Amino acid sequence: MPRNAFYAQSGGVTAVINASAAGVIETARNYEDRIGKVYAGRNGIIGALAEDLIDTSRETARAIAALRYTPAGAFGSCRYKLKSLEESRVQYERLMEVFRAHDIGYFFYNGGNDSADTCLKVSQIAEKLDYPLCAIHVPKTVDNDLAVTDNCPGFGSVAKYVATSMREAAFDVASMAKTSTKVFVLEVMGRHAGWITSAVGMADDADTPIPLLLLFPEVRFDETAFLAAVDAKVKAHGYCCVGVSEGLLDAQGRLLAEAGSRDAFGHAQLGGVAPLIASIVTARLGYKNHWAVADYLQRAARHIASKTDVEQSYAVGKAAVEFAVRGRNAVMPAITRVSDKPYRWKITEAPLAKVANVEKMLPREFISADGYGITGKARAYLGPLMRGEDPPPFRDGLPHYQRLKNVAVAKKLATEFKV
Repeated sequence: MPRNAFYAQSGGVTAVINASAAGVIETARNYEDRIGKVYAGRNGIIGALAEDLIDTSRETARAIAALRYTPAGAFGSCRYKLKSLEESRVQYERLMEVFRAHDIGYFFYNGGNDSADTCLKVSQIAEKLDYPLCAIHVPKTVDNDLAVTDNCPGFGSVAKYVATSMREAAFDVASMAKTSTKVFVLEVMGRHAGWITSAVGMADDADTPIPLLLLFPEVRFDETAFLAAVDAKVKAHGYCCVGVSEGLLDAQGRLLAEAGSRDAFGHAQLGGVAPLIASIVTARLGYKNHWAVADYLQRAARHIASKTDVEQSYAVGKAAVEFAVRGRNAVMPAITRVSDKPYRWKITEAPLAKVANVEKMLPREFISADGYGITGKARAYLGPLMRGEDPPPFRDGLPHYQRLKNVAVAKKLATEFKV
């Protein structure tokens, strides 16, 4: 008899994570002989623990298809890290209790590094408790730092957005630099790895040269050298643009903009490095500045999503279901690059043991010798991921996005679980 599936979104959402959801749900509907209903967790894994499930079968085929063009998490996400099996076995036993109650035989967890770790742990506890379950991690993260996979769904669209934003801002600054702003600073995401920062570098190319400096988390910040570089750019071009990672470190390896608090995953909350860098420039060099923090805008900008990214995001969701019906467990659909020119890729299988808790950093060979730019190798890697347009439908001048009904599944357990 067909068994039901559970799908959940985890961590920071992206412009294309819903494309993965569409890939999972639409593909599962094609396997009616193997998969019954797809239940989604309301607000991620919390939905499983609280037995707060959403019946996706109550959504029309048109509504599910429209997820491909809708940003953010259609079912709600969460930052909730499950502890180790030894520390909190009760959480995992609760998951199995909910799964048994709703006959769930497939677990699809759509997220980044912490989610890969959770998915691996769920597969392990299911095995220990002799509960038949296929646990598949569906990759997603704008940070592009998952191991094994060539790139991560969500990254290509962020890369496209920040490069576009910097290029457009540079045109603005150039037009005002004679009597006004001479330095513009754009802060982008990237706690440890400078993948998104490197994408900012794509704003500058041979056809559209921009006096641009990049500050990577992989390169310790040298204030004196940086100010000299800014001054040289302004004197040569009349203005300078700066792309900076939120995770920029000082010479001692401390976060320049750490706010002092921590999120649910234990990560330091960052307090905004762009205004800090901008104020240093004005205080030391006297140049008028403007700064911006891309923040949620960079990961929510579905209107300018990369077509490559949308297609890959859907493909990993589809492949996750195909892996599951073949009985695969504790694996992740990975994107493997076949060639750069022409750009070709395929989906391969990656064991979660090689993905969970492994962070893929930006290679030093992608960063220019002076530490303030990107190399040809970086451009060859980044270019295809940002390529192509796949705009959402527009209505009255604005993008028209899908909101689901998200009908709850009736609870079957008498006990409640406080999260």
